Amino acid sequence: MGPPYFCDKQKYGGTKASVKRRGKRRSERSAYHNLKYKTMDLEILRHSCSHVMAQAVKELWPEVKLGIGPAIEDGFYYDFGKKEPFSDDDLAKIEERMQQIIAKDEPFIREELSRTEAEELFKKLSEDYKLDLIRSLPAGEKISVYRTGKDFVDLCRGPHVKSAGLIKAFKLLSVAGAYWHGIETNPMLQRIYGTCFEKQKDLDEYLKNLEEAKLRDHRKLGPQLELFDIYHEEAGAGLVFYHPKGALLRKIIEDYEKDEHLKRGYQIVITPHIMQAGLWKTSGHYDYYRENMYTFKIEDQEFVLKPMNCPGHILIYKSKTRSYKDLPLRLFELGTVYRHEKAGVMHGLLRVRGFTQDDAHIFCLPGQLAGEIKGVIDFVFDTMRAFGFNEVSIELSTRPEKSIGSDEDWQLATQALENALKEKGLAYEVNEGDGAFYGPKIDIKLKDALKRKWQCATIQCDFALPKRFDLAYVDADGKEKQPIMLHRVLLGSVERFIGALTEHYAGNFPLWLAPVQATIIPLGQDCLESGLALKKRLEEASIRVKLDDSNETLNKKIRAAEVEKSPYILIIGKREAQAGTVSVRKKAEGDLGALPQEELVAKIRQQIASRS
Repeated sequence: MGPPYFCDKQKYGGTKASVKRRGKRRSERSAYHNLKYKTMDLEILRHSCSHVMAQAVKELWPEVKLGIGPAIEDGFYYDFGKKEPFSDDDLAKIEERMQQIIAKDEPFIREELSRTEAEELFKKLSEDYKLDLIRSLPAGEKISVYRTGKDFVDLCRGPHVKSAGLIKAFKLLSVAGAYWHGIETNPMLQRIYGTCFEKQKDLDEYLKNLEEAKLRDHRKLGPQLELFDIYHEEAGAGLVFYHPKGALLRKIIEDYEKDEHLKRGYQIVITPHIMQAGLWKTSGHYDYYRENMYTFKIEDQEFVLKPMNCPGHILIYKSKTRSYKDLPLRLFELGTVYRHEKAGVMHGLLRVRGFTQDDAHIFCLPGQLAGEIKGVIDFVFDTMRAFGFNEVSIELSTRPEKSIGSDEDWQLATQALENALKEKGLAYEVNEGDGAFYGPKIDIKLKDALKRKWQCATIQCDFALPKRFDLAYVDADGKEKQPIMLHRVLLGSVERFIGALTEHYAGNFPLWLAPVQATIIPLGQDCLESGLALKKRLEEASIRVKLDDSNETLNKKIRAAEVEKSPYILIIGKREAQAGTVSVRKKAEGDLGALPQEELVAKIRQQIASRS
């Protein structure tokens, strides 16, 4: 049970519903997590609830094999080896048995065993997965089990709450498949997800948010609003198809970004999708990221479908001699990259195999580093506010176990990032060991309307790649010196950001982002000519408009426009056609009455310009 002896040692990347990254207890489902619930005591409570769930399952189905069961950010899970799948009725039975166990208020009793004793115990219990965990432990590792009730015992490091009666408010949520150790060739186990809180009101609030999150799920809204889909068997999994409205939404986002980057002194570049493998060996990605790269050979020469944009930008930097007067050099690209994600970890637009990063690399002098980092932080906040995200959380991630570069460089890079956060007066948490292999990073996670976190912006400080690629600039003294390199994204993956944006607004995009900003409904064929004239007038004012000339009733047309989430519905009857007005309905405000067409156009244009 978790956290037993796997959390820091195994990579659980192959579940069908969640992904463990870099051995830390994180989940793709953390998009549904509210930070205010994250405390160490709550983690222990959830860990204990997972233990009680395992006990209940064993009492109901003694033949079931136990896997692992840690607390995660939004609750807990446990993996079980069971031939028949768990049903919704089974979850209800498990919850009922858990309540019976909790009512007995039996203590969690810890016991330490030698390796031999532990192996004998779990061999006797026929718990094959527990034996596998024990055998993977390093020599000298303490082995402990926890006992509750008369017969239940589980391999577990702990800690737990004092007794089961302290568990007050919990709920089992869902079942998903999970490969043992996240390896697709291993047996498929059944993972039961649940959540647990100290108080019932907190659980009720969480479940309410979870239901709201289901309604906002971009995987449903995307196809429903004809924005995108990712489910074409012929193309393979994890690749996004943007429909006309989705492509238009993406264009609006990308045009905004291009304009803002040019205003801030960035230069737009484009780099190839395919480059020789040697480039990635020099950068280190080949050694540290090989399992996620698409490689192939042409005429016995190995090529890579680019998983990152940075080596391409480095080659542009190296294309000519650079002077200190040329720095800082800010290169920006909306660069599409490809990463071989396992089938079990892909999740809508949040994790795909082909995606576009709003990627920039800043090459600067040591004396410019602090200002550039703070400039990027300001750029991130301005961008988030423009798209309607006003809350963020920040993490500073330090050197991972597998990395390149000297201790001195890592210390300088980490200090530069930390100083920038302090000077900006920003609160942050330190995420030990979660930096990139070439440098530490700042992660800025936005919070949406439901207070869920979404990973978007990243700022990475890199001394290592400039050395590996022998980058240089000519200083004022005529000597060659090495620049410092910042890697940064604002939105991160454009695909993930569109997913977050869709859920934040529940598909009701603000006027400036809406693919269709106004829907015109002429009342019958007699008013069609007036409707077409209004459509042309709006299009000439750069307003995105649709005209519904179908044979449906007015109510059905209005309903169709509302389902499409059109911000404005404009109705033209004979009276409006004669008066040069239009009857206006606005999303969230209702009927605004009749407005002169000229006034309406000016009103919509002003709202688009202000991004209100």
